[in-house]
Order: sequence, then structure tokens, then C-alpha cells
Amino acid sequence: MKTPLADLETDPRFPSGPWTGFFLDRRLPGRHRMELGLTFRQGVLVGEGRDWVGKFVVQGRYDLADGRCYFVKRYLGKHDVNYQGFNEGKGIWGVWEIVWPIPDRPAIKWSGGFHIWPEGMADPSHPKLSEQADLPIAIVDEAIVEEPQLTPV
Repeated sequence: MKTPLADLETDPRFPSGPWTGFFLDRRLPGRHRMELGLTFRQGVLVGEGRDWVGKFVVQGRYDLADGRCYFVKRYLGKHDVNYQGFNEGKGIWGVWEIVWPIPDRPAIKWSGGFHIWPEGMADPSHPKLSEQADLPIAIVDEAIVEEPQLTPV
């Protein structure tokens, strides 16, 4: 069933469509790339995606007033990952957490950071610095030399 485009979020921080990004996990160094397709509508976000762990679906909420986002990434046939973050116009960034309940023992928790952004936006976690300066203008001093005037004797 197709969703009417008129219902989609109009706030430019939350465009529906393809998103990209990464998550960090100190157990496995480096950035772990994610590809997502997200739909934002009336405070609800849904979608699907994939990363090296596998395919997943996404369900959650977002708040236009403060940019907060909460969602669950549910790997198909595997585990859930809880995400919470912020969107300040440079994608959504924040922390993820996995809680593994163990009977008769404290649960095991893993957490890390993440950053996702709409495809087409430059990676906001690697800003490109640019500098522009006017080149100096060479100033040539012209000396005006007056010839001495000789007076007849």
C-alpha cells in the first residue's frame, strides 16, 4: 500500500527516503556502515535497512520541538537494539544499547554511538574545512622626483 506524500514530514531535518550512516562498537573497532530507508510521519518513524549484522526493521518516534529520536532496530530473526539520539539538522546522532537478559543473573549490556543522515548530505561527522582569502594586492610605490630648479647667477 502506497503512503500519500501529503502525510510525510515536511521538517527538513526528517526527510523520508534513503539514509546512510554508521554505528560504533568498542568491541569491534571502526565504523560499521548502515543503509536505511526511513519514513517520517506525524512523530512516527518506520523503516528498514541492513548492515553487516543483517537486515532489520526500524520503529520509533521523533519530536520536532527538540529533535529527539527514539527507535528500535529489530534484526530479522535475531535481537533488538534500542537507539536514542538527536537531530540538529546534521542527521540523527546518539547512542544505542543492547540488553541481554540472563535468568538468575544481571543482564549483559552493550552500548555505543551512532550517526545517520539522509543520503546526498555530506558526511556530517567529517566536516570539510574550507578557507577563502583575498590575495594581497601588490602596491608599487612610485616616487616622484622633482628636478632641482637652477636659478641663474
